[in-house]
Amino acid sequence: MGKHLWRRLRAAFGMVALLLAAASAQAAEPIKIGLSMSLTGGLAGGGKSALLGMQVWVEDINAKGGLLGRPVQLVYYDDQSNGANVPGIYSKLIEIDKVDLVVSAYATNQIVPAMPIVMQKNLVFMALFGTGVNDKFHYDKYFQILPNGKETRFGPSLGFLETAMTMEPKPTTIALAGADAEYAQTVLAGAREKVKELGLKVVYDRSYPPNTVDFGPVVRSIQAVNPDIVYIASYPPDSVGMVRAAHEAGLKTRMFGGGMIGLAFAPVKQQLGPLLNGIVSYDVYVPEPTMKFPGIDEFLAKYRRKAAADGVDPLGFYLPPFAYAELQILGEAITKTGGLDQGKIAAFIHANAFHTIVGEVKFAENGEWEKSRILFVQYQGVSGSGVDQFKQPGRAVILYPPEFRSGKFLYPYSEIAK
Repeated sequence: MGKHLWRRLRAAFGMVALLLAAASAQAAEPIKIGLSMSLTGGLAGGGKSALLGMQVWVEDINAKGGLLGRPVQLVYYDDQSNGANVPGIYSKLIEIDKVDLVVSAYATNQIVPAMPIVMQKNLVFMALFGTGVNDKFHYDKYFQILPNGKETRFGPSLGFLETAMTMEPKPTTIALAGADAEYAQTVLAGAREKVKELGLKVVYDRSYPPNTVDFGPVVRSIQAVNPDIVYIASYPPDSVGMVRAAHEAGLKTRMFGGGMIGLAFAPVKQQLGPLLNGIVSYDVYVPEPTMKFPGIDEFLAKYRRKAAADGVDPLGFYLPPFAYAELQILGEAITKTGGLDQGKIAAFIHANAFHTIVGEVKFAENGEWEKSRILFVQYQGVSGSGVDQFKQPGRAVILYPPEFRSGKFLYPYSEIAK
């Protein structure tokens, strides 16, 4: 038999085996992964895109035969961006739907309310983009897919502050502001520690109610003390409000931005357009040449085809790759341990590094990433509201960490924002 024919036969047999495995998996009882997700309300933009990222993984894994010879199924409910709805959802998932595994909704404020339920049932809990959640609970089966690093409270501010200290002359004063909510308060607490270490003088430090819609008074109060740096910790609705208020007030400062969740979402980019220029903000993935991880381009291509049909974030940079990666990790742990034993799955995740579409992930003892890889990017050269410009390098230039730096820090903000 010729070697070319033999290769064709082997390829055909491999395809048949794959099809049989997939068919067998479809016939078996599914492995159910339960979650709450914000599909309406203020967090819906991120929630919908994160869910789509998970659904892409489910399609990919089921096409390969599922897990343990069984298909995978997501079971999810809309928490309406309201943390008060979360405990009831997880109780239903566990008690009524009888899910095999649980993962979290997106965001700190949605993760915290689920923790007591999950801990009571002693389940592995893969969490999506929470900050400092396990600092309170110390739960050994908690794993966070957010590159804040072990000391989570510093992740959303450290790179911003270290970048600020590269300005000449060095800054001396800073204003701090954020919502009176779980995420912002955790982040601001970490920022205060670093600000003190750096010897910066805090000239403004206030919180605003989570339901604030008019940020003009906040920005005018900040401007009145004339800080060198303005650091904001905010969720999507107030991030947008704060940026608009800064432009309307003509905020004069050398550096503006911070842990402003939402600026990475495509709809927000479209809303704000050139108003983003000069802002230095927290991020996790941008299409700069320093961030080419294996599998990321293929994932984004699949995601975007579906996003166009579903009307969700067309870029898919912020949450979707990490939502996919957390299920990659969970799936590998299930496969390698050969079952759904929660203790064995948790032990495997603690003990191993994982190669995912967002790079290598290794968890520390507290369930956070062993090493921080939070990005701080500066928006540069944004023109108009077209979203395609953000698919190219150079619009969200990485300033921090140094190993991913892709461009130059431009300042002062007051001049660049004109």
